[in-house]
Amino acid sequence: MSTTIAAVEALEILDSRGNPTLRVAVELGDGRRMEASVPSGASTGEHEALELRDHDPARYGGKGVRRAVANVNEVIGPAIAGLDPTRQPDIDRLMIGLDGTADKSRLGANAILGVSMAVARAGAEVMGLPLYLYLGGPGACRLPVPMMNVINGGSHADNSLDFQEFMLVPHGAPSFAEAMRYGAETFHALKSLLKRRGYATGVGDEGGFAPQLRTNQEACDLIVEAIVAAGLVPATHVAIALDPAASAFGVDGGYELAKSGEGRKTSREMTELYERWIDTYPIVSIEDGLGENDWEGFREHTAALGSRIQIVGDDIYVTNTKFIERGIAEGTTNAVLIKLNQIGTVTETIDAIEMCRTAGWRFIVSHRSGETEDTFIADFAVAMDGGQIKTGSLSRGERIAKYNRLLEIEHELGEAAVFRSPF
Repeated sequence: MSTTIAAVEALEILDSRGNPTLRVAVELGDGRRMEASVPSGASTGEHEALELRDHDPARYGGKGVRRAVANVNEVIGPAIAGLDPTRQPDIDRLMIGLDGTADKSRLGANAILGVSMAVARAGAEVMGLPLYLYLGGPGACRLPVPMMNVINGGSHADNSLDFQEFMLVPHGAPSFAEAMRYGAETFHALKSLLKRRGYATGVGDEGGFAPQLRTNQEACDLIVEAIVAAGLVPATHVAIALDPAASAFGVDGGYELAKSGEGRKTSREMTELYERWIDTYPIVSIEDGLGENDWEGFREHTAALGSRIQIVGDDIYVTNTKFIERGIAEGTTNAVLIKLNQIGTVTETIDAIEMCRTAGWRFIVSHRSGETEDTFIADFAVAMDGGQIKTGSLSRGERIAKYNRLLEIEHELGEAAVFRSPF
């Protein structure tokens, strides 16, 4: 039976926020069928590839994706029928050409990515390999250190925190499985601590708690207390990572910490704030500490802090090699957040990672706040050997699915599995 692509079919499904997204199935000539589901972000960079929505107010408040579904079924599917799914770069380039726009706005980055991911799964199936070995080769054996978003704020929660994510980084564990235990035990210790202090323990978009704290800094105090309460050592066993997502509170060339009432700050004052926090807390990484267009501020930010911690660019780069190349030339950060749906194909995402590797920069494979139960990024993180993944808290099934897949991969690898801290 043929192992070429026989058919491609898309379906409108719902993401973890109850908004429409796509699931794409690629069927081979021998009847085997592989699927992939596409995530969606809330905190998005202005230069991201375009997620095509219907803008029909009569359905899902205009957020339907029937147009993207039709583009898969009527345009992309017929164009790639009969092709070998193991020729990932060729198929991705064909789709980019079919779209013909710089931001994938004709067919939709969500339509193109769904096909690209499903094709990768089909290629792995044809080769008889798990996805992480298919994409990463026989040396793909390193499990990533997770960044676990345990306190949510910013655009991910309706609370008093300006900063979007406060994360646990259990980098001192001897294995991925133990890292999960460190994270889970700290997460539950944090819940107990919040309850004792009279704070709500409802969770935000990514499964972290969303309490009404007095200040942004109080989140770090609580996390350190929770690490200790879990019987672990701050910094040694579990560190902290931040994603302020500063574009969300950037105003007229400065930064307005309005939710917490902490007032207006310049780029330099934001960097000084982070420096004080680094002196006080076991912080190893800050992502989007400044806004996506604050290139000059980021250069000063990295010059001041980059020798001490990882400085990650997300909105400023949007997994686009054009922006990453500029960042490398200007010393804007020293690491990049990698999101498949920011750029729209598996091949372009790998190109972005290769650019980071060549520059000696770190990279972090990341989920989106609007997720599905799809576990593609778990395999992808192992395949790319970056040693870090960001995929949410220790609750909500769409987050746990990725962690459970990584536990499976570690089990499959057995003694070959590697887990080591990048910090």
